[in-house]
Amino acid sequence: MTQPAPNRRDGRVQLLADALSIAARGWPVFPLRPGSKVPVLHGETKCPRTGACTDGHAKPEQRATTDPDRIRTAWATAPYNVGLATGPAGLVVIDLDPPKPTDPPGTHSGAQILEALCQATGEQVPPTYTVTTPSGGLHLYFTAPTGATMRSTQDILGRHIDTRAWGGYIVAPGSITPAGAYSVTDDRPVAPLPAWLQMKLTAPPRITARPLAPSSAPHSGGRRASYADAAIRNEEKNVADAPEGHRNKALVRAARALGRLIASGDLDRDEVEQALSRGAEAAGLKPYEYRSAITSALNWSIRNNPAGRRTA
Repeated sequence: MTQPAPNRRDGRVQLLADALSIAARGWPVFPLRPGSKVPVLHGETKCPRTGACTDGHAKPEQRATTDPDRIRTAWATAPYNVGLATGPAGLVVIDLDPPKPTDPPGTHSGAQILEALCQATGEQVPPTYTVTTPSGGLHLYFTAPTGATMRSTQDILGRHIDTRAWGGYIVAPGSITPAGAYSVTDDRPVAPLPAWLQMKLTAPPRITARPLAPSSAPHSGGRRASYADAAIRNEEKNVADAPEGHRNKALVRAARALGRLIASGDLDRDEVEQALSRGAEAAGLKPYEYRSAITSALNWSIRNNPAGRRTA
């Protein structure tokens, strides 16, 4: 005869112990849905504007805590996974993902790309506290530089490499998803973020796009210009109207769609970046949340689409 209730309780007790252990390091935590990477806490669109949100919606990193009593109360009812608020913890975590099933054959993993970056620059990434993710990726933990406010980034160091700092969070070790568990595989002390990585993560993005192909029709008229104008308006609106939890995906999809029109010479990159930025701001994203996403998605689209103009 199965006994699901004790099993659930055992899981809750272990995850509570994990949450308390992480908080004891001075790293604020908050609950994630059981078996998931999604916060239990309500999103901005459903915020009641009461309690902790009386003065405005409080995001998970603002509600995360190291208080053992609050943690015990939060984990009292279910085997919640553990979210770690990296910014308040004073951490910068480099998230190295494996290739996705949809990636072309031969696509490198985040770990391989970081290794290639080290070889190209002659720099090194020091050994540090490391967590292996269920997908086979790695979380490399570093302490944030004193006096610097590091923001979460996407693809700045390379494809399949994200960082989590202010404005983000990570799934902490001990958490379990259907794909497996987050496990500590190197328990050494957390190393400081190397200065060369700090410089790369905080330097303004350098955008290099191929020159626009000459246009045989003025941008202000004609069927092709009307199509391009409609596309940029529609994609800006799609981003602005995206619900919480889907905003980044909508932004990347829109940037990749418009990037094809930059490559074909139908749209100017500056105009596209401004439109997508307006849409992202209207959706509630902050500049540090959307700038790198726009840059990487446009670069990918321009790189993977022919430069010739569209055929009528």
